[in-house]
Amino acid sequence: MANYRIGIIGHTGRGNYGHGIDTVWAHVPNCEVVAVSDPNEAGRAAAQKRLEANQAYSDYRKMLADEQLDIVAICPRWLDQHHDMVLEAAEGGLHIYMEKPFCRTLAEADAMVAACEQNQIKLAIAHQTRYSPTLRVIKELIEDGKIGQVLELRGRGKEDRRGGGEDLWVLGSHVFNMMQFFGGEPEWCFAQAFQDGSPIGKGDVYEGNEGIGPLAANSLHATYGMQDRITGYFASTKDAGQGARFALQIYGSKGVIDIKTGYRPLAYLLEDPNWCPGRSGAAWQRVTSAGLGKPEPVQDTSLHAGNVAACVDLLAAIQEDRLPECNMFEARTTVEMIAGVFESHRQSVPVTIPLKQRKNPLTLLTR
Repeated sequence: MANYRIGIIGHTGRGNYGHGIDTVWAHVPNCEVVAVSDPNEAGRAAAQKRLEANQAYSDYRKMLADEQLDIVAICPRWLDQHHDMVLEAAEGGLHIYMEKPFCRTLAEADAMVAACEQNQIKLAIAHQTRYSPTLRVIKELIEDGKIGQVLELRGRGKEDRRGGGEDLWVLGSHVFNMMQFFGGEPEWCFAQAFQDGSPIGKGDVYEGNEGIGPLAANSLHATYGMQDRITGYFASTKDAGQGARFALQIYGSKGVIDIKTGYRPLAYLLEDPNWCPGRSGAAWQRVTSAGLGKPEPVQDTSLHAGNVAACVDLLAAIQEDRLPECNMFEARTTVEMIAGVFESHRQSVPVTIPLKQRKNPLTLLTR
């Protein structure tokens, strides 16, 4: 008999089931998917068969009320559903594993965090990179002085057709979570956002894809003051690449570390204070979960493996009464970093984080 009864919330055609947030539970010990909800009839039938769930519902609220669940998986990628789903689950006393990004606005994030706190709910969010043991190895290399004093964190999105505002939300959230891991919480943001080279205004705002809400900009750049006295930087430009630069670079006084995303991310160390192997002749060295210059011992580098690690950690957090490794507070801070870009642009000044204004800043543009 499984210890944890799992309910799956999907929405075929509106975010579907995310990146394996539904199928992971078959590989998590002591868990059993007992029910699935999806308002789309065909999608619901397919999910019930795929997940071997006993029950299927068209309304997730009825599933949460009827099934005596322990954990709910909030799978849809579309942000506009996350707030209501989290509140319903939290008020029902159910722990949560959910797809990123967290939600559309800081007001929504505040309500979600409050509901989870009031009901003593553990919420984990699916930033799979955060669960990689490679990140701990990199942190140890930094603490051992391999790149000297950390000076800057630099990240970019995929810079494909979504480059700019959509990239900031969808892929930037991964980068911002890594920035928090290595640099602490952000304290301020100074940013500019552009549409075809001109600063965005009210007329450039449109309804974003995947339930993001009001969105703008096909190019943007942002600077952050991080808690650990490190400067963070993020930028994205539409059609400037196809993901080759989607990564985080950590620049130090003695070298650089480059980290891609994923459960077993490609990571490299350059021991070179010039940051330029063309001048110094220094070579990039591979960093794996086993250490510097060592072969990667784990072969499964998939998002699924990252989801398994995240869910195992969520169960441990429930049992040990601690925060999950990637939790709702960090998820809210990521929304702060995203909203901070548009709030700084709106005011044309650096803005303090947490932001005082909790609405989508693009709805407040006056010209």
